[in-house]
Amino acid sequence: MPHSPIDLSVVIGRGKRQLALPNPVMVASGTFSYGIEHVKAFDVQRLGALVCKTTTLRPRAGSPAGGRIDETPAGMLNSIGLQNIGIDRLVNDVAPVWARWRVPVVVSILGASAEEYGECAARLEGVPGVAALELNISSPNAQQGGMEFGQDARTAAAVTTAVARRTTLPVIVKLTPNVTDIVAIARAVVDAGADALCAINTLQAMAIDARTRRPRITRVFSGLSGPAIKPVALRMVWQIASAVEAPVIGCGGIATATDALEFLLAGAAAVQVGTATFRDPLAPVRVLDGIEGYLRERGIGDVREIIGAARGEASGAGGGRPAL
Repeated sequence: MPHSPIDLSVVIGRGKRQLALPNPVMVASGTFSYGIEHVKAFDVQRLGALVCKTTTLRPRAGSPAGGRIDETPAGMLNSIGLQNIGIDRLVNDVAPVWARWRVPVVVSILGASAEEYGECAARLEGVPGVAALELNISSPNAQQGGMEFGQDARTAAAVTTAVARRTTLPVIVKLTPNVTDIVAIARAVVDAGADALCAINTLQAMAIDARTRRPRITRVFSGLSGPAIKPVALRMVWQIASAVEAPVIGCGGIATATDALEFLLAGAAAVQVGTATFRDPLAPVRVLDGIEGYLRERGIGDVREIIGAARGEASGAGGGRPAL
């Protein structure tokens, strides 16, 4: 007998600025480039959404070659330096490809000032193929911008306001874990106009080569991602989802369906798979298949029934959060 369909759809956003996803599995910024190369590996149209690598107003060369990445026992360190082609080339060369896809594409943006974030948003307004914006106020590898904006509630709010005023697209703010109180930052950006939050970006870290007696990463400090940060990310998603009136996207160490399910049960409306794609490009679809299998085995017909269930709530059934 054919299986009865399971509703995997979720909505990210609030009010008039919402992004409908066919399922809750996204790929994280910085790990999937612009997605164009991956169409050879699997059907990217199966994804809930794709978040492209962080893009700046002008092209960036990134960190010096060599000493950009280092593997750790439970993840990896990276300091790519946000190398990217810039907004103009993205709009002219890449977005037309996205416009032919069904899968929504979220553009991650970063600026050296609140005004520059706003200018990036304005350049992407009305561009076919761009479904939403993700504000990178959390990268520890940006020479200007990034984490320096995400560590202070007032500056994080100022960046969010600058973007929200210049776009009609859903605005997702990606938060840094390198703070004392992530809930305070989350509340500030939601009050400033964020339609959704993504938690978390990488943890600031480093490694030293005992043989050479030098740091393994050229710029010394870098971002730690992968399974090592999953417990931290899960805790922060739980805290944020309990505190704000906006959907939360869980990110950090998600490699399997079980990982993703934990984030959904903690209150995440969707998840992003990142570092796992370097080892297994098919990780996002394996996660998606696993979520569907979990729901089918338990006779659950709608993924929204499990969102926040670990806290004794489900989407639209308590917790003060809007229905997704």
